[in-house]
Amino acid sequence: MSGPSTYEPKTGFTRWLDQRMPIIRLSYDSFVDFPTPRNLNYWYTFGGILTLCLVVQIVTGIVLAMHYVPHVDMAFASVERIDRDVNFGWLLRNIHANGASMFFLAVYLHMFRGLYYGSYKAPRELLWILGVVIFILMMAAAFMGYVLPWGQMSFWGATVITNLFGALPIIGEPVTQWLWGGFSVGNATLNRFFSLHYLIPFLIAGVVGLHVWALHVPGNNNPTGISVKSSRDTLPFHPYYTTKDGFALVVFLVIFAFFVFYWPDALGHADNYIPADPLVTPSHIVPEWYLLPFYAILRAVPSKLMGVLLMFGSIGVLFILPWLDTSKVRSMRYRPLARWFFLFFIIACLGLGWCGAKSPDEIAFPMGTNAEGEATGVNFLWLARVLTVYYFAYFLAILPLLGFIEKPKPRPASIEASVLGGKSEPNAAAQPAPAE
Repeated sequence: MSGPSTYEPKTGFTRWLDQRMPIIRLSYDSFVDFPTPRNLNYWYTFGGILTLCLVVQIVTGIVLAMHYVPHVDMAFASVERIDRDVNFGWLLRNIHANGASMFFLAVYLHMFRGLYYGSYKAPRELLWILGVVIFILMMAAAFMGYVLPWGQMSFWGATVITNLFGALPIIGEPVTQWLWGGFSVGNATLNRFFSLHYLIPFLIAGVVGLHVWALHVPGNNNPTGISVKSSRDTLPFHPYYTTKDGFALVVFLVIFAFFVFYWPDALGHADNYIPADPLVTPSHIVPEWYLLPFYAILRAVPSKLMGVLLMFGSIGVLFILPWLDTSKVRSMRYRPLARWFFLFFIIACLGLGWCGAKSPDEIAFPMGTNAEGEATGVNFLWLARVLTVYYFAYFLAILPLLGFIEKPKPRPASIEASVLGGKSEPNAAAQPAPAE
């Protein structure tokens, strides 16, 4: 996709280095002169935003680890000490805590964009799969990081989630005891979670490197879903997209800064400012907001084992998505029926997050009152069940069938034509997307 290198060393040192370790050439070819489709919109800026989020989380996490004490008797106090006594500790902790939420906000938008524009389709299947691996590692790191403050929600969240593994036949109990480091959530658990929480971001960084590599082989997808056909379809990454990504980064940082400085606790749970007490169970145990949809799927069925399998399956189905979507057209811009189902899918995901934050018996849609004057209607448990069915149906039934029954709109003749205006290809919708 990128073609031969155009980098030319200018000094004696760069020529010497280029002959021995062409790292400058690699950076130049990957991030300066890399040919990028000329029609990318702002939905394609989240790759750079996510890279920034990862760097911020690693840097702030390293500094916070210097002051944190992974012991059940001192963890909560050490977090309070970071806020009060460590120079700019309050700032570092607010950045790190809210940075996790910003990280997930950006990754969800990045994934929804990939779903809408068909960025998971050939020849980018491995790129998508690596992205799902990153997503799983992020969830693991976030869950373990949520446990570290050792507040009420931290302790009971760890207890509930780790107990889920016990539902798995044969391996369930050994895995649970390995996570605990004993026979219940305690000091060994906290130490293990702290160690893994520190390690996983570096694993994420390694997989991100593979993700970028997998991107640069076939090149970027684009809003039309049409493959690059000539040099007129592309622009160098710098200065065009570095400027565009830079503006998007500034806007994102303004939103990030608002939460850090003006609303630092909005995305957390009040119970986590109470020290962990194994003898007092919170009235409603919930994970962080970015894990709520999966928590709702877990609770949607009465069987503990089935709930665990559905929760893992809701992520596992993403691995096989490139082979479930049978349409030959990548972008939903030209798939009017698919757009509607995708809109319902987004609503289902948001609805699952809403269900995960509420008590299952609480009424979601009141429809009257009973003889005792209590509200009746659809509760959050049944709403979660309906939305869970649609979530899986979207991947396992709707996308496979749409490829056979949907008639896509004609696509532009080229990426250049989509930008400057030009004739459409009447039969393009029925033809397979050309290989890169």
